[in-house]
Amino acid sequence: MNASDFFSRLRPQSLLSRMLLLLFLSLALAQGIGGLFWSYRFQQTEDEGLKAASNNLAMSLASTVKFFESLPLEYRHIVLNQLRNMGGTRFFVSLNREKIDMTPVTSSRRKQLVLDEVNQILRQQLKRHDQIYTNFSTAQTLKVFNNHTLMTDLPRSWAHYTLTLDPLAPPILVTQIEIHPDEWIYLAALLPAPYMTLNDPSISLRQIVNLILTTFFLSLFTYFFLHRETRPLDKLATAASQLALNLYQPPLKEEGSIELVRATRAFNAMQEKLKRYIEDREQLFRSISHDLKTPITRLRLRAELLEDEQLITKFNHDLDELEIMAKGALQTVKETDIHENVQNINMMDLIDLICEGYPGKVTVQGSPQQHYRGKPLAIKRCLGNIIENGVKYGDHVEISIVDTEPVLYLYFSDQGPGIPEHLQQNIFAPYVRLNHNTHGHGLGLGIARNIAHAHGGDITLANRPEGGLKVTLQLPHIS
Repeated sequence: MNASDFFSRLRPQSLLSRMLLLLFLSLALAQGIGGLFWSYRFQQTEDEGLKAASNNLAMSLASTVKFFESLPLEYRHIVLNQLRNMGGTRFFVSLNREKIDMTPVTSSRRKQLVLDEVNQILRQQLKRHDQIYTNFSTAQTLKVFNNHTLMTDLPRSWAHYTLTLDPLAPPILVTQIEIHPDEWIYLAALLPAPYMTLNDPSISLRQIVNLILTTFFLSLFTYFFLHRETRPLDKLATAASQLALNLYQPPLKEEGSIELVRATRAFNAMQEKLKRYIEDREQLFRSISHDLKTPITRLRLRAELLEDEQLITKFNHDLDELEIMAKGALQTVKETDIHENVQNINMMDLIDLICEGYPGKVTVQGSPQQHYRGKPLAIKRCLGNIIENGVKYGDHVEISIVDTEPVLYLYFSDQGPGIPEHLQQNIFAPYVRLNHNTHGHGLGLGIARNIAHAHGGDITLANRPEGGLKVTLQLPHIS
């Protein structure tokens, strides 16, 4: 199996499956485009909110620095101790003799956005200070007072209530500003809600569930709607495929959309016209066959009154041909009669039954994988005519059976003289015979092909390279 065959099998075949696939692709495209647009707008909104929150935080930091700078030196530590004893404020503030080293959190776009905004505001508000450092740290690695003291070593009332928020563990923004030589003001704070974390915003579980439920129910309702709308179309297709085998099936119920109703109505009208045509044709041939008997008999009697024996013989010969043609026409109509129910046919049993009349003349190779649905008597006539011709002109017939899923193939190979290629199409016409030394009317292959056509199949001829004729009968399986 090549790649094209593999992908063609994966491609949906029914209208319902194709419509559902188109719906899923449309939903995926719409949700994808909508999701990208929403994500872009949401990210813009979040960034604007984060910048505004950072701006406010930076302004508060600058105000705090200005406040402590305005205090006399002897009061600064007193104020810090009071703040710690009261449980802290929005910021953890300390005055250190050195800049404290930090272990920063992993770099990210949102982290850099906050730092850029805070640094810009601080430099605008604290223009006389050159040494301004900001960064984010975690509560576990945050150092305070000096490079040897961790926040986790302090009493909980000093900093934990201000800088920790279990179980989120948000990053802590640390700002260090040198306000005098060997005097650094140290401020640590959390970002305000809802921007405490630096993670990029993502689709929430509630949004994902809502998206899944919307897609599921939309697909479910669409499936039931399409299934209801395509059911009359499926019935119409089945009835059309069965029309050749069962012209007298009940009319289809007109249902569905207006287009399907019109198609069903046209199909029912066509079926009625075909029934009338077949019935008129049968009646015509029966009438012709019956009406010709009287003048033919009358002409025979009158021919006997002639005195010229040679002329009598010629008259009788012409009348015999005329009678044979009338009987042959009636036989063609009868043997391609469609007034027969479709049944499951065991082809091997049918072939064995036909071959009993030709002992030692027919061999069979292969066997069908399943029963064939068709008209038993019609199929028997078809097979019988092909085998009879093969035995008559080729002495021995070898039948090969190849049953695929869509089509049942039967190959009939004989050892006769074959048929010239320019005559192979004409041989199916009524009364066409290549060998006039054998008995027959030249109707067998034509009747066989008509039966094959009635079952949706065909008969083709080909000369074998080693001699003889190969007849291929194709009979598609009908669901």
